[in-house]
Amino acid sequence: MYENDELVEKVIIFAVDSDNGDDVEASLDELEELVRTAGAIVVGRLIQNREKIENATYLGTGKLEELKELVRENDATGVVCDDELSPVQLKNIELTLDTKVMDRTMVILDIFATRATTKEGKIQVELAQLKYRSSRLTGTGTSLSRLGGGIGTRGPGETKLEVDRRVIRSRIAQLSRELEDVKQHRETMRKQRMESNIPIVSIVGYTNAGKSTLLNQLTFAGVLEEDKLFATLDPTSRNYRLEDGQEIILTDTVGFIRKLPHHLINAFRSTLEEAKYADIILHVVDVSNPYADSQILTVYDTLNNLGIVDKPIITLFNKIDKLDEIPVIKDFKADKVINISAKRQIGFDRLSAVLSDIIKNSRRYIEELISYQNAGLLNKIRANGTLISEEYREDGIYVKAYVEKSFNI
Repeated sequence: MYENDELVEKVIIFAVDSDNGDDVEASLDELEELVRTAGAIVVGRLIQNREKIENATYLGTGKLEELKELVRENDATGVVCDDELSPVQLKNIELTLDTKVMDRTMVILDIFATRATTKEGKIQVELAQLKYRSSRLTGTGTSLSRLGGGIGTRGPGETKLEVDRRVIRSRIAQLSRELEDVKQHRETMRKQRMESNIPIVSIVGYTNAGKSTLLNQLTFAGVLEEDKLFATLDPTSRNYRLEDGQEIILTDTVGFIRKLPHHLINAFRSTLEEAKYADIILHVVDVSNPYADSQILTVYDTLNNLGIVDKPIITLFNKIDKLDEIPVIKDFKADKVINISAKRQIGFDRLSAVLSDIIKNSRRYIEELISYQNAGLLNKIRANGTLISEEYREDGIYVKAYVEKSFNI
């Protein structure tokens, strides 16, 4: 038991607060959860209040010495900064502390490396890691060589940290070509879904908000559910039939998080952009999280950065079963807000009704007599629209339905 305990990394987390707000505490709480998800434990934290971040060392000289003392007192094996450190900052902090130095980006990339299961996911993660590390191969002191194991060494592997910039550029180019091939396949699949005229509903939200649980409960998709950040990376699409008979395609996406590394956004762009081609956005919010308000803002900022705008949005305040009383949280950007518990299937009937209404409002209502020669049109209406009623008469089938605006009889 003692030997296993020795293998666990013990780290101090730290940040600069330039706004004198509670946001830094919330961000450090999240960083602590990220560190725990990556397999380490947090044994201390430090915040410095100052107008701006120190270019050379991130923290001021005095606070850096205080951090060094914290490392010694807690027998920590490393430190983690809540912001992405520049190569110069990384080198200087490491020289002062003489210990392993990491940042939020490194921790998130490490988590992604352990969660990637598909070929696309593995390529995306390795590409993001190599781009992040390539800028830190020169002039970073011993920070990369001292990594040894633990956070920051998963994915491409420690041996790739020692190769020169030329070899890394070659590997990045190779991965980029492979990712482009996978992207083309994804776009082909996406085009087929769009051509089917079945409405596409994309599930987005902050990481660990309950997106996978929602998809599983609705469609029995079998997606991994864990009470951890970034439990699933690979998007999953499943067909689902609403209570009025309308068929839709539900697509899960990668969870969002504040300060999501730009290398990851670029690598996962084709995956994240699944929501860009959706007809409706389901925004899942963990209403039991004390930072739900700021998480909502992070999701909308990410959607805007991806160019995902002007979509009908249904916000689902999830995990209400965890609360005795629903807190007052607003989402003024949503077209509809529904309180749900994905785990206990509370609010699903309301969700089905709202989805049906939005889809109907985007279509046109018809009352038509279809000849028996064209009876096959009924199957198209059932598949791509909403058939309200059908009446078999001598001269044909009289139907009432909602259909795509381009649908012709």
